[in-house]
Amino acid sequence: MVPDSSLLESATRVGRRVLEIEAAAVAALAGRLGTEFEQAVALILHSPGRVIVTGIGKSGHIARKLAATLASTGTPAYFVHAAEAAHGDLGMITEDDVVIALSNSGASDELMMIVPQVKRRGTRLIAMTGKPNSPLAREADIHLDAAVSEEACSLNLAPTASTTAALALCDALAVALLDARGFGEEDFARSHPGGSLGRRLLTHVRDVMRAADRVPVVAEAAPLNEALLAMTRGGMGMTAIASADGKVSGIFTDGDLRRALERGIDFRTSVLADVITRDPHSIGPDALAAEAAEMMERLRISQLLVIDDSGALAGALTTHDLMQAKVI
Repeated sequence: MVPDSSLLESATRVGRRVLEIEAAAVAALAGRLGTEFEQAVALILHSPGRVIVTGIGKSGHIARKLAATLASTGTPAYFVHAAEAAHGDLGMITEDDVVIALSNSGASDELMMIVPQVKRRGTRLIAMTGKPNSPLAREADIHLDAAVSEEACSLNLAPTASTTAALALCDALAVALLDARGFGEEDFARSHPGGSLGRRLLTHVRDVMRAADRVPVVAEAAPLNEALLAMTRGGMGMTAIASADGKVSGIFTDGDLRRALERGIDFRTSVLADVITRDPHSIGPDALAAEAAEMMERLRISQLLVIDDSGALAGALTTHDLMQAKVI
């Protein structure tokens, strides 16, 4: 059954209205950031313990996301479910920690039940609520105002704009802490070794290159047909060229071969020195694989020799090798 076109048009109008309300709710937060936000950042930065984020219901889902974002950006944090905290999980919290409690109403029974115990431990409390005069806001050491003028739900009941605003304010807090800590790409990669960024930043050329004993090499004085055979056997579309002293003096690639054919070179009489690329582009084995990928893309080459500090051949890379290692 094909939906009535008027119903689809109505759905589009509703969708746009939701996005407009939620965008306005997030935009309104910027004007309210100030002293208390700065105090929250400073409190977390100077805390000797961890950040414990808690909440219930939809606010609990946002709290869980905040804990995950903090933990992956340099601030040790974990999520404690407010209901479970009242049944033993409070034992995870110490006086050195900072608790961030999320509640739109600021009056959730589960949160208000554990607040006295948190305060009794001497643990500092940051509240993020939509009601600055709520019980939770009043009990907190620092209150972050996440209030919205209306929910995006047509009934003005379902947590929509309020959860979007809370999520955005949580991200603002996490990114402010990231910036204050000087948390960089390599730090991020260490927290995400299984992700694409981790592979890109933690993988070195030596980890993905083909070692020298697997790279075809022919002497510069060798006949051209020997280089062609070596290139075919090596399966890399190239062969390294070694000078008399054993150092790398050039490279012969399938591109060099095509250019030689275009020039009409006579393979029976030509010597290898006439067709090789001298002083080839290369990279060191300790460089990041991402650097090799960038160089190959910029130079539009498919093979790259790896040369060690002594000038000796350490290995070679192809774009296929980098793709297999998921660097590109």
